[in-house]
Amino acid sequence: MTDVPPAVEADKNELSRSLRPRHVAMITIGGIIGAGLFVGSSVAITAAGPAIIISYALTGLLVLLIMRMLGEMAVDMPHVRSFTEFTRSALGNWAGFSVGWLYWYFWVVVIPVEAIAGAGIIQRWLPLPMWEIGAVLMLLMTSVNLMSARAYGEFEFWFSSIKVAAILCFIIVVGAHAFGYRSATGATFSTLVAHGGFAPRGPFAVLAAVTTVIWSMMGAEVVTIAAAESPEPAKAVARMTSSIITRILLFYVGSIFVIVSTVPWTQVVSGQSPFTLALDGMHFPYASEIMAAVILTAVLSCLNSSFYVASRVLFVLASRGDAPRWLVKTNRSHVPARAVLLASLVGMAGVVAAIFSPSVVFAFLVNASGAVIAVIYLAIGVSQVRTRRARERAGAPAPTLPMWLFPWLSYLAIAGMVTVLVAMALEPAHRAEFWTSTLSIGVVLLAYVIFRRGRGAAPALEAVVPASRG
Repeated sequence: MTDVPPAVEADKNELSRSLRPRHVAMITIGGIIGAGLFVGSSVAITAAGPAIIISYALTGLLVLLIMRMLGEMAVDMPHVRSFTEFTRSALGNWAGFSVGWLYWYFWVVVIPVEAIAGAGIIQRWLPLPMWEIGAVLMLLMTSVNLMSARAYGEFEFWFSSIKVAAILCFIIVVGAHAFGYRSATGATFSTLVAHGGFAPRGPFAVLAAVTTVIWSMMGAEVVTIAAAESPEPAKAVARMTSSIITRILLFYVGSIFVIVSTVPWTQVVSGQSPFTLALDGMHFPYASEIMAAVILTAVLSCLNSSFYVASRVLFVLASRGDAPRWLVKTNRSHVPARAVLLASLVGMAGVVAAIFSPSVVFAFLVNASGAVIAVIYLAIGVSQVRTRRARERAGAPAPTLPMWLFPWLSYLAIAGMVTVLVAMALEPAHRAEFWTSTLSIGVVLLAYVIFRRGRGAAPALEAVVPASRG
C-alpha cells in the first residue's frame, strides 16, 4: 500500500469546505482567461494571420477533450483532492510523485512571471522600482491566501468577473464595428482576406501555432483542485466539463475573430496587446489605459491562483509522503500556511532572479516549465484510458460522467498532446523550452528514484476502481 499519514494527522489538518458555488464557477471561468489571451495572442496572430482562428478552435477542442477525461475521473473519485493524484491511482506512485512536483514547479515559476508583469503595468502609473512593486504584489497575494480558501475565492470571483465583463464588452463593441457600426468604410470583414489571404503563412503555420496558443488556455484544471474545498466537488467538476466549450468559443475564438476582422494582421506587433490595437483603431477613448487595467486584473488573478494551486498541490504531496510532513500542517482557517509561505519564498527568489538575471537564471526557469503542462495533460489522458479499462475489466458500471466516444476521442487527445510535444522539439521558437523542460522532468524522476522508490508500492489499479464508483 502507498504511504499515507496517520488518520489522526489527516483529520487534524483537513482543508476547508468554504468555497461557495459562485466562487468555483468564476474560478472555472477565470482559469482560462489570463494575460496569455490579452497579450500573448499577438504572438499567435503574427505567426498564422487571420487563420489563427482555426488554431484557437483546434486547441480549444484538444483542451476540451483533456478536461472531459479529467472530469470523468474527478466525478467518480471525489475523495481525490488534486487531479495530479489520478496519475498515482492509474500509473503508480512514481507518476503521482512526478506529476505533482512538476505541476507545483510550473505554478511557482508562474508566480514571479506574473508578479513582474504586474509590476511593469503598475509602473505606468506609479514610478517605483520594479522589485518593490513586485514584492508588494507578492506580499498582498500571500496575505490573501493565508487568510482562508474563501478569501482566495472571493478575490478570484471579482477578478474573474472583471475579466469576463471586459471580454464581453470588447466582443460587443469591436464586433459592432466589424459589422459597420461607426466605421467610415462600412463592414470590415474583408480584413480577413485582404492582406495575403486568410492563411498568409500557409496551412502548416496554422497547425504549428497550436504550440503557441495552447499555453494561453491552460488553467481550466484548477477547478478540480478548488472543488475539493467546496461542499459539492463532483457537481462543480461536472459543470466545468459541460460548459468549458462554450467559454472557449466565446472568450477565445470570439474575441480573436473580432480582432482579425477589424485589424489587419500585419499591424499586430508581437508582445503588444491586439485588444488595445483594435480599440485604438476604432478611436476608442482611453483604450490603452483601460486595457492596461484589464490586463493587470488578469495578471493579479493568475498570481492569486498560482499561490493557491501551488500550496494545495504541495499539501497533497506532503499528505502522501512525497514532501516533508510539516507541510501538512494547516492554520485555524484550514489553510496549509506553510505550503503558502514556501510558495511565496520560492516566488520571491524568482522575482530577484527575474530582475538581476533575466537572460540567464530566470530565462532558464521559465523555459524549464515550458513543456511541463503538455506532459501533465498527456499523463492525464493515459491515466483516464487505463482507469477506464480497469473499470471494464472489473465489470464496474459506466462512469457517471463518461468520456465521449471512448476510447477513440481519448486516443485523439493523447495523440494531440504527443504532437504538441514533437512540434515543440522541432520548432526553433520552442526547442529551448522543450529540452530544458525535459531536463526538469528528468530531475524529478531522479528525485523519485533517490528519495521515494521502495518506500511504498502503488496501490493496485483494480483496488482503486471500486472506490471510484461514486
